[in-house]
Amino acid sequence: MSQYYENQTFLISRTDAIGDVVLTLPVAGWLKDQIPGAKVVFLGRTYTEAIILSCPDVDVFLNWDELKNKPVTEQTALLRQQQINVAIHVFPNKTIANLVKKAGIKQRIGTRNRWFHLFTCNTLVALSRRHSPLHEAQLNLELLRPLGLQQMSSVKELGTYLHLQPANSLTPEQETWLRPQLPHIILHPKSQGSAREWGLDHFGQLARLLYQRGYQVFITGTAKEQSIMQDWLQENKKFITDITGKLSLPQFLSFIKACDGLVAASTGPLHLSAAMGIHALGLFPPIRPIHPGRWHPLGTQAEVLVLNKNCNACRHQPANCQCIQQISVIQVLEQIEKWQLLHQA
Repeated sequence: MSQYYENQTFLISRTDAIGDVVLTLPVAGWLKDQIPGAKVVFLGRTYTEAIILSCPDVDVFLNWDELKNKPVTEQTALLRQQQINVAIHVFPNKTIANLVKKAGIKQRIGTRNRWFHLFTCNTLVALSRRHSPLHEAQLNLELLRPLGLQQMSSVKELGTYLHLQPANSLTPEQETWLRPQLPHIILHPKSQGSAREWGLDHFGQLARLLYQRGYQVFITGTAKEQSIMQDWLQENKKFITDITGKLSLPQFLSFIKACDGLVAASTGPLHLSAAMGIHALGLFPPIRPIHPGRWHPLGTQAEVLVLNKNCNACRHQPANCQCIQQISVIQVLEQIEKWQLLHQA
């Protein structure tokens, strides 16, 4: 059936966070791989623009933050200009769904459990994310069933549809941050509230142990997170290179690619590092739906640590999640040490 769509243009609509967008990019990869001559237009936001533009499977980026402020007639004209044949609403948005219909896009794919899709989409897929056992990227690909997707890829195979390559090189100043002959590890302690966090005490202990073993340890985060971590950064300044708040997102992508590995909770930087092929270690709680079965990073060097137990005791205590804090510093250190052994083999 996918041959029916040869040389057509597809709109992927996903206007939320970094990790969600990264795990949507396999949709673009599948379209390019399975449909000859497919053109992919991605509707995203300023926040994720650098990521989407770093994906070679995306031909055109449309910025919803800019588009939503224009008159409706101009919005529809801009969509029609792209000559889109099929729209795929990966992230449901009532305003966007109405706009796509007004623009006259012939096939509009959405989920049955969103009531507004009953009036705005003409191809509905039975899909409920809340209780599904599928990975987030698999759930995204389920929307391709009407386009010919028959066999769902495994989580490991999904990585073959995910391509991310930074558009820029490091600046000369950024290159000087990297000490030669040392393995470079990024620790990303905070999550902007999007994930259960391992805690600054754990990351501090890990930074000291890595420093003692000859690693250069970078701490990354936003300028706001730098303010939150200010005392902790000062306490650990001997063991770390603090680059929080110093990089734009395009620069951060390039810097991740220049390093050997990254450790973080289930955040955007974890998914970015995995997608770019460096070692990525995610720290997760064993709680549905935020467990690694749903959010495991995609990539050949992606790994996770999670307690092997069924636990709901701290489901409503995100700020003090014992399930993730019981992952030991030694466990994480041993996993990083294995990376070095692999490189030396």
